Amino acid sequence: MLNDRDYGSSDFVEVLRQKRPDLLAPFHGGGLPTRTHYTAPLPDTPSGVSASSAIDFLEGTTVLAAVYDEGVVIAGDRQATDGFQVGERRIQKVYEIDASSAVAIAGVAGLAIEMAKLFQVQVEFYEKIEGTMLSLDGKANYLSNWLRSNLNMALQGLVVVPIFAGYDSKQGQGRIFKYDAIGGRYDESAYYAIGSGGKDARSTLKKLYRPAMSRDEILKAVSEALWDAADEDLGTGGPDLIREIFPTIKVIDQTGVLDIPDSEVKALYTELLERLKE
Repeated sequence: MLNDRDYGSSDFVEVLRQKRPDLLAPFHGGGLPTRTHYTAPLPDTPSGVSASSAIDFLEGTTVLAAVYDEGVVIAGDRQATDGFQVGERRIQKVYEIDASSAVAIAGVAGLAIEMAKLFQVQVEFYEKIEGTMLSLDGKANYLSNWLRSNLNMALQGLVVVPIFAGYDSKQGQGRIFKYDAIGGRYDESAYYAIGSGGKDARSTLKKLYRPAMSRDEILKAVSEALWDAADEDLGTGGPDLIREIFPTIKVIDQTGVLDIPDSEVKALYTELLERLKE
């Protein structure tokens, strides 16, 4: 715990770096690696062998987001792969950051989860220290900087790529921010999908999407996009009606972040299956 109240910074990662750098050690319960981590091969990794080929990591697959008339939807499948087999069937890839935003992350699962959790803490810490809400653009910029700090690990195959989405109260609309592996940030006005099934999901959204879709319409489109991604991509997990495992879907509007319950997601896929049978 940090007992000194005079933090000297509203950047939580920087405070940890100064006061408890041990908590930032990757893969040991810490958070996001700094720019200086892993400039050489990972420990016990033979010279010339990449981290990704020396160690097996769970990989999160397909996540997406889409703007609708009252806000934005962000979603992801639940499967993580371990090479050519299923590593985890119930992984969470979509995380609420605060009352107006959420992040969905594809890539190396362990790093993705740590990044999402640290991002949550960073936003909360900043707002408590500064006494003001961080803007949606400000949160998007923080995430961009963190991805840039992960560049050395990305070059060794430990790639984490997020989609950040939220409701912008100043503009009165939902917004999507997409990133590349080196921290480049880009605004997306309609929809986006990444991960191994991202191309298939984008193809479906390209056909189904139109501006100012209603909540019900966008949920159907997002559900179908994830279905098509799972149908074409072995790494993406579709709805599992036997195990009762369904994609994570969150809706963000001016009232906050709402989790779509599994019962509603199940109903969406039940209806989709009926339509596909016709």
